[in-house]
Amino acid sequence: MNRAMRFLFSSPTTTSIHSLSTKHLSRFYRRSNSDLVAAMSIRMNFHTFAGNPIKAKTPKSDDPYSSTSAVQSLKTILLGRTHEPPNFKVLPFRKGRPLAASVSNSPPNWHLGWLSFDDFKVILENTGFNLGEEMFVYLGTKEDVVYWAVDVSEANRLTNELGNRKFCFVELRTLMVATDWSDALAMGYLSIAGHARALMEWHNTSRFCGYCGEKTISMEAGRRKECSNELCKKRIYPRVDPVVIMLVIDKKNDRALLSRQSRFVPRMWSCLAGFIEPGESLEEAVRRETWEETGIEVGDVVYHSSQPWPVGPSSMPCQLMVGFIAYAKSLEINVDKEELEDAQWHSREDVKKALTFAEYNKAQQTASEKVEQMCKGNEQGRSLTADFNVESGDPVPMFVPGPYAIAHHLISSWAFQDGGSDNNQSDQFRASLSNL
Repeated sequence: MNRAMRFLFSSPTTTSIHSLSTKHLSRFYRRSNSDLVAAMSIRMNFHTFAGNPIKAKTPKSDDPYSSTSAVQSLKTILLGRTHEPPNFKVLPFRKGRPLAASVSNSPPNWHLGWLSFDDFKVILENTGFNLGEEMFVYLGTKEDVVYWAVDVSEANRLTNELGNRKFCFVELRTLMVATDWSDALAMGYLSIAGHARALMEWHNTSRFCGYCGEKTISMEAGRRKECSNELCKKRIYPRVDPVVIMLVIDKKNDRALLSRQSRFVPRMWSCLAGFIEPGESLEEAVRRETWEETGIEVGDVVYHSSQPWPVGPSSMPCQLMVGFIAYAKSLEINVDKEELEDAQWHSREDVKKALTFAEYNKAQQTASEKVEQMCKGNEQGRSLTADFNVESGDPVPMFVPGPYAIAHHLISSWAFQDGGSDNNQSDQFRASLSNL
């Protein structure tokens, strides 16, 4: 485990990950484009949104910091039966966006907007919003601190209150791009925010029982729900939506199949992907989706890695991307235009050129500055599409998703698997793959 990761998991106190961030984030060095590749391969021990530092272990029910114990303490506090300050930290969410703040470095660093329970309660009281147990979702514990996510979407005056403290609610996808992928601490923040958003969105999409239609109630500190109908009482658990994502390889001609969707930013190509259907194995889903979208027949399917993906549509809040390398048995492409804009075979050399960190670093810096401006109250109207189109010199003809996406690691693991490459990134990418 590297020094940055040891710091994240063994810091002497996590009274607030927020307090650590403002003190220590500036100490994490930043690198040039070429050095960023090496940093990523050394430091990235998990895919983005995995490796959550406050969810490493689930406490037993009799543990004083388990979800069962925590919710009992929460009830006691909310009922006013104790004045003892709870050892709770709260992360507010508004319409799927976590609370965040920015540290002015170059480029800026962001951190999660953790609030102490007392501060959070005072802020809500100032807005006239009633605090209820059902708002809280248990996230985990570390160093005797219990972490909660709270949906404050209905507290309309809260944004101004938090803005006065230089906090703002930021889209998780923006934070994903703004994260310095060589910074283990920032990657830990992103994992926590991803886990919390998945749970919060699941709560929003499971307000009613799918069996009888009655309202559901939160149970076990938000870790499950139950139908309020006494004749039903169905238990409902957070859903996981498995998605296969595959890099299809033409082994004979040393090529990879990449595709474009109409929603992609200009010049970006990626892997094929699709949801698993009921009664279908992962390998069958890879073969079916590849055939349906491109007309390519797939033979062998080899597992690569998996990644939580909480930045998909709110109707599918808990996606799990399961990555594969798939080997083509046929080569003629027949694109389904309803699914894809285009699909083409690309040579290994072209794919290597597409793995350009200049593009990713440019987008990361732009997104970081966007978060800083938002937290200063100067939110700009830029979209992530614009973040990838800040031209500096001649842009590459094509690029693939950045290191925050499993597609990047599928593509790079194939592109740099040949030991004879002149590009010194090959060993670094193989190291990155072995870490994952």
